[in-house]
Amino acid sequence: MTEFELHPRLGQDCHLITDLELSRLLLMNNSDYPWCILVPRVAGVREIYELDKAQQQCLLAESSLLSQVMMDLFDGEKMNVAALGNMVPQLHVHHIVRKSTDRAWPNPVWGFAEPVAYDNDKLSAITTALAEALT
Repeated sequence: MTEFELHPRLGQDCHLITDLELSRLLLMNNSDYPWCILVPRVAGVREIYELDKAQQQCLLAESSLLSQVMMDLFDGEKMNVAALGNMVPQLHVHHIVRKSTDRAWPNPVWGFAEPVAYDNDKLSAITTALAEALT
């Protein structure tokens, strides 16, 4: 059996926050939206149904907790959760806090505009706040 490896595109586009029980938690390097990604640390998995039942339940619990924490931390109006996998086949679940004042509202964030990277201070503050709230 192969070991879990993060897809290179996710490594390129995101910052590591922490590892949860099942998933690696990443922050998308796009300061326009609070945008996290959960990646189950299970090698070769592309779809949620490929996880065993316990892993599915754990992913749902992590996703629910992350959604609640993000909505509270970022004062969100709507939480968008999606597992698309069109560009990156490795199973990963996007969690994006949306507000009616955000750059893309009410459109999807994908392909809307070039991302604006986090500056170091903002990146540090967000990753610390999320890690502390989730661990």
